Amino acid sequence: MTDPRYRKLAKLLVEYSTALKRGDCVLLDMIDVPDAFAIELMRAARAAGATPFIEIRHTRVNREILRDIHPRHARLLRDFELFRMKKMQAYIALRGSDNASENADVPGHQMALYSRITRPVLDYRVKRTRWCVLRWPTPSMAQAAGMSTEAFEDFYFEVCTLDYRRMGRAMTPLVRWMQRTDRVRLKGPGTDLAFSIKGMGAQMCKGDRNIPDGEVFSCPVKDSINGRIQFNTPTLYSGTKFENVCLEFKAGRIVKATANNTRRLNEILDTDPGARYTGEFSLGLNPLIQKPMCDILFDEKIAGSLHLTPGQAYEECDNGNRSAVHWDMVLIQRPDWGGGEIWFDDHLIRKNGLFVPKDLKPLNPANLK
Repeated sequence: MTDPRYRKLAKLLVEYSTALKRGDCVLLDMIDVPDAFAIELMRAARAAGATPFIEIRHTRVNREILRDIHPRHARLLRDFELFRMKKMQAYIALRGSDNASENADVPGHQMALYSRITRPVLDYRVKRTRWCVLRWPTPSMAQAAGMSTEAFEDFYFEVCTLDYRRMGRAMTPLVRWMQRTDRVRLKGPGTDLAFSIKGMGAQMCKGDRNIPDGEVFSCPVKDSINGRIQFNTPTLYSGTKFENVCLEFKAGRIVKATANNTRRLNEILDTDPGARYTGEFSLGLNPLIQKPMCDILFDEKIAGSLHLTPGQAYEECDNGNRSAVHWDMVLIQRPDWGGGEIWFDDHLIRKNGLFVPKDLKPLNPANLK
């Protein structure tokens, strides 16, 4: 018997997140996902009148592809994937992995080569399809979260099927605040950072692109960032785990970067010129996600957090920065994590993880659950 939670999640992805309709073609990109859920998702897509195309991948096989990939191989993959993507109206990806560090020993130059050459596939998917990307719960994710497998699965399905329509309504005032803001100031332990988001706009993330969701993002004006930010959550990028990442900015550019693995950190930031500039600034507010688990699709939505992103800017809030890198780094500002403040112009917006203005208080965890 199929787990009823599978049916509920598949229904959300098809009917809400990607809003599939009759005649749509949808690519279902399944990486280390149980066949039972892949089948449930195909059935939900067909019930909506869409035609599902399914890709089954495995992280260990993907690692072997990346280890010795050469430019001609990457270009052929790009051309194949792009041809297929152009036939799709929607894209749903579920990504599981028994080992979150599977790519840790893939040489950095190989990862960079693959990212640069295949970037047009990602760009087309983001800009031209209705898409949604999410993880699949695995024992390795449960271990990273410090939870039993059963408890983590219960948490996963609860947070992934939250009432995102209600969350979206509560986000609307924050979008307005960010749209009219010029100067942003971030303060906290080891952090004093200032930049402008004037004219960059704002975008709410309410379960129609990523699951789980719960953030509102903008983008720093490319050359406006000055100061220092000390991140207090671990971050995983290209299979390598980083802790205590500290970035110093001057005129928008990262001029100094340190972490537990400073050499590898700077290697990634040297992927291309745009990797040392930023492409996103966002506030996380999912009430059910309270602590980091070294999985960015969860960690960037932590209640009372913010993230700043070296690399590529999104088209919706575009400062012109281009890069093969897009690396969300998370800072939690709740009191148990050291606290902190966010200022928009001369207004205190959030203090110690809680929104202060009256029209933003519905976004505080006690009001969103």
